[in-house]
Amino acid sequence: MTLTRRRVYHIATFSWYAFVVKSLAAKDGEQLPPGIFVYGGPWKYLTFLNVLLQMFFFGLAAVNDLHWGKDTQTPLNRFKDVIFAVFAFPVGMFVVLLFWTIFAFDRELVYPATIDAFFPPWINHAMHTLVLPILLGELLMEPHVYPQTTHALVTLGVVGLLYLFWILWVYFSVGIWVYPLLGHFSSVGLVGFFCFNMSAVTFLYLLGHKLNSRMWKVPLNLH
Repeated sequence: MTLTRRRVYHIATFSWYAFVVKSLAAKDGEQLPPGIFVYGGPWKYLTFLNVLLQMFFFGLAAVNDLHWGKDTQTPLNRFKDVIFAVFAFPVGMFVVLLFWTIFAFDRELVYPATIDAFFPPWINHAMHTLVLPILLGELLMEPHVYPQTTHALVTLGVVGLLYLFWILWVYFSVGIWVYPLLGHFSSVGLVGFFCFNMSAVTFLYLLGHKLNSRMWKVPLNLH
């Protein structure tokens, strides 16, 4: 893929996510559905954190394209690849797949109908649908150098635990689960659900690694 196309893709995608974040910020002060932003505001939702993550990654990619072009040895390019491999791809794909799976079963467990009056459908799809094709498009744009798998999965696991502690902190602070679904589990069920989620994210990391390697047909691990 030519450098010019990469630049256009990265700049356009960063601009898109910046627009989405700006649109979400513009909602501040509007009448909110009861309980949606109690304690922690949007910062307790993985969907919102993922939008910021995607914007951050594509911002890095755009800056790298504009300043260093095809030089893959720059610290920024290596850092960008780690962000994509360990976080942007697996977390972004996880958000999309888990959200629509639960939504198809019972939307009230993850995205209550009362939210529709607050977030128009295009914002819902910007956060929960378009992330997937954009990430697949990024895989086609350029090869990404993946870190050692053990280091990557340990890092991903630590971040996952930190987010779990944040969810539990919100619950024990105000007695409200970030996601209504969690209130339907027993203590053992919650442990099983969180273990399943971490397994799913791990699988998506490995999937991204495999797709990247097969697509570009070169060894791409850092040593």
